[in-house]
Amino acid sequence: MTRDVLIERFFTALISGDRPAARDIVHECLDADCPADKVLARLFWPTLEHIQSLYRADQMTQIAHNFATRTMRQLADQMQLRLDQHDRRNKRVLLVSGPEEAEELSGQIVADILEADGYDVFFAGGGIANDEIVNQVGELQADVLLIFGAVASTVPFTRLLIDRLHQIGVCPNVQIAVGGGVFARADGLAEEIGADVWANDPEEMVDVLDTQAERRMTPDQRTVGRKRRQNREAA
Repeated sequence: MTRDVLIERFFTALISGDRPAARDIVHECLDADCPADKVLARLFWPTLEHIQSLYRADQMTQIAHNFATRTMRQLADQMQLRLDQHDRRNKRVLLVSGPEEAEELSGQIVADILEADGYDVFFAGGGIANDEIVNQVGELQADVLLIFGAVASTVPFTRLLIDRLHQIGVCPNVQIAVGGGVFARADGLAEEIGADVWANDPEEMVDVLDTQAERRMTPDQRTVGRKRRQNREAA
C-alpha cells in the first residue's frame, strides 16, 4: 500500500470520528515495522497538514476538524511511548506553539521527535506571554528556543519576542528556530523576523538543529525584516 493511500485512509477515519479505524491504521504501520518516529513524521504530520489546509479554506466543518485533531492527539500521546530514545545531547529546547489545538499538536509531534533524538525538550504549547517565554529561556539557560506551528496572527509577537531576547541578552547564545504553520507557507518569513534557523516539517527541523547548531543571525541580518517593514509602512 502506498503512503498516499494510507494517509487518505487515516484522514477519512479521523474526520469521521472513527477512532477504532484510525487506531487500526496506526497499528498496521507498526506491525509492518515502521519506526514510531517515521509514523509521526510521515503519517501524522502530512495528514495534519492536509486537515489544516482544508480547515483554513473553510472546506471542513468544525466537528470534523475536532474529531480529527482530538483523535490524532490521543494517538500521538500513545506513539510517544514507542519512540526509541537516543543518547542525551545535553541540549535544552524550549518549545512553544500557536494557540489552537492543531498548532499545539504539531508542536507536540516535534517535541516528541526531538526528545527521542536526544534533546531535553520543555514543551509549553501556545498562549504563553512573551515575558514568560523570555524568563523561562533564562531560567532554563536554553540552547534553543523553538517556535513551531505558529499562526499568522502571532507572527508580530514572535518578531517582538526575538527582538526582546537580543535586546536584554538574557541568554545570548540561544538559537532561535521556527517552523511549521505559517512559516512553512510564507517563504522568507522566518528570515525576515530574525530567526536563526527554520524548517517546514518535523523531520527537517530535527535535521536542521542537528546540523546547524552553531548558526546564528548577525546583528545586521536581524534588522533586515524590520527595515523592510518600515519601508513598506513609509510607502
